[in-house]
Amino acid sequence: MLVLVAPGQGAQTPGFLTPWLELPGVRGALEAWSDAVQLDLVRYGTEGDAEEIRDTAVAQPLLVAAGLASAYMLFDDPAELPRKVGAIAGHSVGELTAAALAGVLPDEETVRLVRARGLAMAEAAAITETGMSALLGGDPEVSVAHLEKLGLTPANINGAGQIVAAGTMEQLAALSEDKPEGVRKVVPLKVAGAFHTHHMGPAVEKLAEAAKELVPGDPRLTYVSNKDGKAVATGTEVLERLVGQVANPVRWDLCMETFKELGVTALIEVCPGGTLTGLAKRALPGVKTLALKTPDDLDAARELIAEHA
Repeated sequence: MLVLVAPGQGAQTPGFLTPWLELPGVRGALEAWSDAVQLDLVRYGTEGDAEEIRDTAVAQPLLVAAGLASAYMLFDDPAELPRKVGAIAGHSVGELTAAALAGVLPDEETVRLVRARGLAMAEAAAITETGMSALLGGDPEVSVAHLEKLGLTPANINGAGQIVAAGTMEQLAALSEDKPEGVRKVVPLKVAGAFHTHHMGPAVEKLAEAAKELVPGDPRLTYVSNKDGKAVATGTEVLERLVGQVANPVRWDLCMETFKELGVTALIEVCPGGTLTGLAKRALPGVKTLALKTPDDLDAARELIAEHA
């Protein structure tokens, strides 16, 4: 059973889209999505420096566009995707990539929604100086209790021993000085705010307004939600969860537990892949994994699909 996953913010690197533009149809799709959101995704994905593409309002549509474009390159016909992929999920903004690939929203509507999401989250992040830090090592229960004591939120519980804390810069500084027992290191992340926490409350309201006119379709394959790792069967509920998830923790650990229950045998992470396959290698032993980083990875990915679809 094959699972397709889409990465979240922080996976982007300068120039990562450059080799993908050589494939037929990719540049045209990116230009159309750029027009839809009034943002030059081609330039940002090929020429944008690290600081430019760190901007939440840029990074989020860029990641979703890259994920969609690379996923469609896996199949001769995009209609094959729901027939050959057993389940789909995305981490944070990657949930929107997954929703589009599952048929919940058309691509252009998805890119517009993610642009609204990025802008709203950037505005919310500007209210108070906040950030996120990854905890390496330690016992999850001990770490979560310690974070709560410091006023921090365990914003991403990623499984495989990885937790990401979010809160004010003062709270994160206190965490660096006072690590939970067993944690080897606290690593500040290159993000612009405390995503998936109460600090994103204002963004939820704006995203709900942007989503109000959309008419979602039901997922054409098993769609696994970050909220609780549950499979969601209706498009209406997927959209509601996408809106609310902006201010709630990402439970990627529970998503991987669901993959295990579904009988996953292979996992492919769309471009810019690497983060989620790394987690899967530790949390899902025996499952074959592949990250789409460049078009050079496509042949191996197609072989994996042929074997596990």
